[in-house]
Amino acid sequence: MTSTPFTIHNLPYGIVSTEENPRPYQAIAYKNYAIDVGILETHGVFDDIPGFKAGVLNKSTWNAFAALPSHTRLTFRQRLTSYLESTTPDLRNHTIFTPLTQCTTHLPMHPQNYSDFYCSHEHAANCSAIFGFDIAQGWYHLPQVYNGRTSSLAVSGTPITRPCGVFPVNKGDAPTFQAEGKLDFEMEMGVWICGGVPRGQRLDINKAKECIFGFTLLNDWSARQIQFFEMAPLGPFHSKGSLTSVSAWIVPVEALEGVAACARHYEQEPAPLGHLKWRGDGDRATWDVHVEARLVRGGKEYVVSRSNLNELHWTPLQMVTHLASAGEGLSAGDVFGTGTISSSRTNERGEKIGLSCLWERQLEDARMESLPGDLHETLLKDGDEVVMSAWCEDGNGEVVFGFGECRGVVLPAVELQGHEK
Repeated sequence: MTSTPFTIHNLPYGIVSTEENPRPYQAIAYKNYAIDVGILETHGVFDDIPGFKAGVLNKSTWNAFAALPSHTRLTFRQRLTSYLESTTPDLRNHTIFTPLTQCTTHLPMHPQNYSDFYCSHEHAANCSAIFGFDIAQGWYHLPQVYNGRTSSLAVSGTPITRPCGVFPVNKGDAPTFQAEGKLDFEMEMGVWICGGVPRGQRLDINKAKECIFGFTLLNDWSARQIQFFEMAPLGPFHSKGSLTSVSAWIVPVEALEGVAACARHYEQEPAPLGHLKWRGDGDRATWDVHVEARLVRGGKEYVVSRSNLNELHWTPLQMVTHLASAGEGLSAGDVFGTGTISSSRTNERGEKIGLSCLWERQLEDARMESLPGDLHETLLKDGDEVVMSAWCEDGNGEVVFGFGECRGVVLPAVELQGHEK
């Protein structure tokens, strides 16, 4: 296993600042360093790349770079890889290579739109079972999704303050304004868009990869009591609006294509409608990305979930195609969550390790002996920390690169006098 998630094979995109340079700037993570690509540009490392625009690496987000043609971005990566594999001592200095431990990370892109999907069959089935109804028919015909709030997006390490909202404590009680008692996480991937679809046009699914810039981890923090009181008929609002955590480094789609493109894990039944049917190479219909969620409570760490991006019913390519299917367009910097990546996988004890939120563990057959006994009832407590990670492996099961971590600590609710009732 690699000693760092950031190898020569992924070279992810991020935004950092330091005490010496407090202005956020574009950087590439490599080994234990953040590389200032703006300085590399001034040294001519990226000269003569077709389609490259001067100054595109001197920004506080990656939006402008993401909007460049895909062949330009690919050549940029090739040029950067060649530089890192060469021995160029005049450029290898502290102004370009900053230890990651000295960096403060920021959101890597500025999104105009954020949407969140609901695309795991296991997750949908478990949530339906908890409430005693069947999965809605429409779920099998389109990737279900809601529009979220871009203001909820924050980089990994940002704590979540326990939300307050309106709900009854018990069925039949009068609702009151109070602190959420069942705060949850949802382990997802964030898919970042590089644009390419003007308003009024739709997207051919076989060109969907051209619209994806890259992937991060994403934690869709969920206030369950608020959610299930407010959700009908318009969907979640405050229950999903407190915080959406994303990991700091966007792993480019080119890196995933090189190591993690794979066939679908499940067949879709019924078959998808024509505009959502992948017509390309079946071995490259989605991506093989391992994901894991851990809970830190009282100084002890518990593995809560292990799953894989390729175990979703609907693929990211179908999701991005659906996003543009009504003519809304796609803009560079937009991001969507894949939805909770729950799967049917089990651990060596036969326990359902593939469940990627705590709400599903209310089911009797979904509890794990290795987790705190009250976790399925209390969900997250104040002081708990959720840590997510992801990685890609080669054909021998060796880790090729990782995504870094997406983490957040739960802080107590802020009491507001006069608002409790």
